[in-house]
Amino acid sequence: MRILIVEDETSIANFIRDGLMEEGFAVDVADNGKAGLQMALDNLEDYDVILLDWMLPGLNGIEICRRIRQESLLVPIIFLTARDTVDDAVFGLEAGANDYIRKPFSFEELLARIRVLMRTRSHEGLVFTAGRVELNIEKHTVTRGGKPVDLTQKEFALLEYLLRSKGKVCRRTRIIEKVWDIHFDHNQSVIDVYINALRRKLDEPGAPSLITTIRGVGYKIDTDP
Repeated sequence: MRILIVEDETSIANFIRDGLMEEGFAVDVADNGKAGLQMALDNLEDYDVILLDWMLPGLNGIEICRRIRQESLLVPIIFLTARDTVDDAVFGLEAGANDYIRKPFSFEELLARIRVLMRTRSHEGLVFTAGRVELNIEKHTVTRGGKPVDLTQKEFALLEYLLRSKGKVCRRTRIIEKVWDIHFDHNQSVIDVYINALRRKLDEPGAPSLITTIRGVGYKIDTDP
């Protein structure tokens, strides 16, 4: 899943970016309002959540939020701000934000709010299954037949994306956009490496693979593999 951070305080942006990447998210960062707005508008269909500072050089968060809402009513937006009055909160929410978190904040609280918004947007829970494989987002665990499977962060993120799209073909370009960040060199052969790793760890001996290759297009997990 892919998140955009628009934050001009480098220490805060790096703190959030590093924590989200450890959780398996692809993360893009903009350090000023104009760049943040452009990145958001260029990739609205790709971002699952936008984290938006209120006070930014070039263009403030309120104006960015309003501009984004003119183009998309769906992408969740969370304001990150030191403003702490009720009027500020109401103003931010009325501008189109879905949530509001005051600085300083704990990463655990921010992560919980992100997951709630993503779950609300997709109308999905925190557990995804296919055959005997189960992925639990909240616990960050994967099991096969009830036994734990050890995945890297990127393997987990890739499996999560495939399971969220279960029954649909996931095109290789979309996998890159959703699972890797904007600075990735787009060498799509890396996807094959991770798909093969997932197959080694998840496939049952003698049984069809959990992940089906759609030649020249991408991959899919069937509804009943």
